[in-house]
Amino acid sequence: MRSKLLTFIIFLMISVAAIAFAYFYHLNHQAEAVNGPTVDEIVESSLEIPEIVTNLRGDEYIRVSFTIETDSEETKSELEKLDFRVNNIIIKHLSNLESEELEGLEGKTRLENDLKEQINEVLPGGKVVKVYITSIVIQ
Repeated sequence: MRSKLLTFIIFLMISVAAIAFAYFYHLNHQAEAVNGPTVDEIVESSLEIPEIVTNLRGDEYIRVSFTIETDSEETKSELEKLDFRVNNIIIKHLSNLESEELEGLEGKTRLENDLKEQINEVLPGGKVVKVYITSIVIQ
């Protein structure tokens, strides 16, 4: 009887230890997923697009610059090689907009999201995580 009780207690202790290990392992991986990339990693995988000046649809023109955050340094490198295509996408998209479409938070957010989608279409690998407007003047 004592050996069965001892066996049961040992089994119970091993089970509790295994459950505790699994729980802490899960919490650790969950925390890593929530934290995401570090600031340094974001900077290293981001590409600055210098100021672009182009006409909007109508009589106005826009001066704008962007920073494009990618999912890796490799994707950033691909984008640097394709900078002429990125500039072309931006200019064509902007020249099809009227200044009213860029007003307010909603207009600027739509521009960032549209450019992200269009740039992702030309990337052979990797992806654009986010496009940020870093300066904008409409005249």
